[in-house]
This record gives sequence, C-alpha cells and structure tokens, in this order.
Amino acid sequence: MGTLKRLRQLCEDLQHPDKVARFQRLCGVGEAVEKDSGAEEIVANGGEHQELRHRPPKDRVWGKGQRRNSLTGEEGQPFEISNRALYYLFTLGTELGNELFCISFFPFWIWNVDPYVGRRLIIVWVWVMYLGQCTKDLVRRPRPASPPVLKLEVFYNSEYSMPSTHAMSGTAIPLSVLLLSYGRWQFPFMLGLFLVIVWCTLVCTSRIYMGMHSVLDVIAGFLYAILIMVVFHPALELIDNFNLTYKYAPIIIIGLHLAMGIFSFTLDTWSTSRGETAEILGSGAGIACGSHLNYLLELMIDPSPDQLPFNPAPITLTLFGKVVLKFIIGVMLLLLVRGIVRKATILLTCKIFNIPCDDIRMARQHMEVELPYRYIPYGMVGFSVIFLVPYVFTLIGL
Repeated sequence: MGTLKRLRQLCEDLQHPDKVARFQRLCGVGEAVEKDSGAEEIVANGGEHQELRHRPPKDRVWGKGQRRNSLTGEEGQPFEISNRALYYLFTLGTELGNELFCISFFPFWIWNVDPYVGRRLIIVWVWVMYLGQCTKDLVRRPRPASPPVLKLEVFYNSEYSMPSTHAMSGTAIPLSVLLLSYGRWQFPFMLGLFLVIVWCTLVCTSRIYMGMHSVLDVIAGFLYAILIMVVFHPALELIDNFNLTYKYAPIIIIGLHLAMGIFSFTLDTWSTSRGETAEILGSGAGIACGSHLNYLLELMIDPSPDQLPFNPAPITLTLFGKVVLKFIIGVMLLLLVRGIVRKATILLTCKIFNIPCDDIRMARQHMEVELPYRYIPYGMVGFSVIFLVPYVFTLIGL
C-alpha cells in the first residue's frame, strides 16, 4: 500500500502544471510585457510629430501563441522568449509531430529511400496514433491549467491531454525506422540509436515547453508507444503481406478504417482529435490500397533477400538535384490532389446532409462533414504517395 501511495503521489507531482510552468521559466519563456527599459526608439509619425515606441532586445522573441486553432478561433497567449536558441529548437521539435512534417517525411522516404520501410512505417504510425487519440478520449484528462502554464500553441487545445500523441509519434517513427532499416541497410546501429534518442527527447520536451502537456503526459505517451510497438512490430510482416496479396484487401482495409473513424467520432464531443484521427486512418487506407495496386501491376517490386543489405548511395550533385526535384514535383501533386478532393468532398457532403457550407469552419464541426472531409482527401493523398506520384515519376524519367 505504501508503494502504491508513493506512486500515486509521484504521478500527481508529474502532472502538476507548476512543473510545466517551472520548465518554461527555466527555458526563458515568460509573459510578454508592453515596455522593456533600454529598448526604445524614436520614429516619425506622418511627418508632424514623433512617437516613442518600444521594441524587444535583439536577443529576445516577442509574439503570440503559434498555430492558432482555425476551427475554434482560439489564439495563444502573448509571450516573451529570452532564449532564442531553445525557442527555435523546441519549435522544430513540436513540428516533428505535426501534419506538415508527416506529409513531407513519409513521401520523401517512399520516393527516395525505401518504399518497403515506408509503407510498414506508416502501418505502425497509424495504429500508434489511432490508439493514442482514442485513449485520450477515454481518459479525458485536461490540458495543463493556464495560469500558471503559458500556452505557446493552442491548435490542439480542444483535445484531451493524456497521453501525448506527439510523444507517441516522436517515439514510434524514429524507432520504427531504425528497427525496419537495420539489417536492410548498412549503417552503424549505435549512431541510429543515438538519433532516435535525440529525436524522441526533442519532441517530448517540446510539448512541455509549448505548455501543451504535463511531464506525466509525455512519459505516458512514450511508454504507450513502446507497448504498442512491442505488440504490433512482430505482426508487421503478416499485415503487410495481407495488404499486398489478399484479393479483397482494399475493401476490408477501407471498411475497417472507416469503421474505426466512426467509432472514434462517437467517443465524446467534437474536438480537433476527430479530424486528426480521420486524416490518419484515411492516409493509412490510401497507402495500403496503393501498395496493393503496385503489387498487382508489379510496380515497386521488393528486392530479393540476396540483394540485401543495401549500401547508401554516395551523395552527388546529380543525386541531390534528382531528390529535390522529385520532392518538389511530388509535394505539389499531393497538395493539388488534396485541394481538389477537399473542395469536392465539402460541397458534396454538405449537400447530402443538408448542412450550410457558407461557413466551412462551422460545417466541419458536424461529424457527417468532418469525417469524409478528412478521411477521403487524405485517403487520396496516401494513394497518390505510394502509387500515383511514383507512376508520374516513371513517366517523366525520374
């Protein structure tokens, strides 16, 4: 009983918002102030008189919370950063778990490095993120209280807090890349493990720095991701082979992912987690269906075991230019596909369910609109990543 009591007390301490606020202060995060002595300048105002204005010292950053929630209109608090290096470092860390990173990193890996590793990595990512989002809605632990915490980001503020899905993706993605690549590519394992630790640590600590999670949230997210990987990693071979070879795999995958999305939409009231979950499931379904079509058409054929392990190609100017060109063309195609399908989906779903689409922000808060609006476009994006864009590359000689 004494051990259980101490463990409960430890959990309460780790989730206390004062811990987050103290970490922010140690990293130089504070509330913005209107005036800062010694930081003033005289500026002309219409040529008639002069006005005294105040500016932050060059070693500081002033601003307002990042990533305003476009659906709720919520904005972050004004802040003052006295340590620029940490600010930009943790901003990078938090972006490693955001949509922009995922829509860049996964395609880059599939187009330029190894499609085999890429499609299996996405299987892990889908399950980790889906289970993480559902667990948030079951546990229903609120975000750290503000005050005392200063919210530098509010895009995900309408979601629950436990576990941190940023911490989960920041653990699962680099660790899966390491495990799936080791033995397939020649590289120093300890160097790969070091990069995994750095990546994971940066993402986890960035969520505390941004004021979006408690210490307990990120620890729970890290451990939860490890647990899910222990369960699903041994089954990756079976799941991947099913996606590729089973005749009715696309129908089953689309139906399963759609059912999972509907289930997650009924757990609680609306929040941004619904859209995130639908995007993740749609992406996973699109990748799986595209992989199945590649297998049927004998495109992107996996190398035989006797061709392994691969040696990384030497980086030349020609190779670098080809990689950059593929990335630019590919991402432009993905954005085009997403934009067209989004526009068509929002108009069609609003018409079917008789929901006004004059204000898209309000229309998307209806489950009937939000689910297809996120699921279908990202399903097409996933399909394009693994099938359509590589096919275009083949046609143009890339």
